[in-house]
Amino acid sequence: MENGFRIKTVEGLTDELFFDLCQANSELRMERDRHGNIIVMAPTGADTGHFNADINGQLWYWNRQTGLGYVFDSSAGFTLPDGAVRSPDVSWIAKDRWESLTEKERQKFAPLCPDFIVEVRSLSDSLADLQAKMEAYQANGCRLGWLIDRPGNAVYIYRRHNSPEIVRNEPVRLSGEDVLPGLEIEIRY
Repeated sequence: MENGFRIKTVEGLTDELFFDLCQANSELRMERDRHGNIIVMAPTGADTGHFNADINGQLWYWNRQTGLGYVFDSSAGFTLPDGAVRSPDVSWIAKDRWESLTEKERQKFAPLCPDFIVEVRSLSDSLADLQAKMEAYQANGCRLGWLIDRPGNAVYIYRRHNSPEIVRNEPVRLSGEDVLPGLEIEIRY
């Protein structure tokens, strides 16, 4: 299971009520799967937080230079087309897609799947659960995703309509491909 615990589907928990629940418990990081189960996530270790911040910073700097979209950290929630509410470790949305949302939609869990997602596996995360999560992002419209398995010294690259590519060498030089043109990030586990 993911780094946390799961609460079975709560009947009558609308999108609005789930948002309010998250706001009222802002010290907790919660997600909801497509079945309505709530996942309460534990905080990551400091090393994982530092690793995530480094990737987010590199993506932010690239985006600042290109102006092609918007970068989000792990505190941002998105309502995916299948009804799940997820908060990837790092995400990016193309400018036109983000700007097509209303101000009200931006203030809540934005109703879309990011174009680019990064999930970083920590020691307490299940690889199988994170792979399933990446496949769900892919099925909901994510164009490029990186699952960085630090304990397993591997990166799983998810592209639309393809099986994941597994890269095991270190350092790994990852490309933003045609989704994030010109982005290059070097990963050391």
